[in-house]
Amino acid sequence: MDALQKKRRVAAVTAVYRYMRSQEEQQLAMAAVSRPVSAPALGLVSLWSASGRQAGMEMRRLLQLRMMR
Repeated sequence: MDALQKKRRVAAVTAVYRYMRSQEEQQLAMAAVSRPVSAPALGLVSLWSASGRQAGMEMRRLLQLRMMR
């Protein structure tokens, strides 16, 4: 077997391996999406904590834009 045939064989095996791996990852992603969401994951967030988080993110954004010192 010469070098060109060896390269072609390696390329073909690699392509098949990547295809199989992408199919496996797709199946895992679909399984993760189809899982039911538990009650704690939905999160019962109070308005005060959401407002505080939003204010903190806004402050960080302003600091990053150097609009505030």
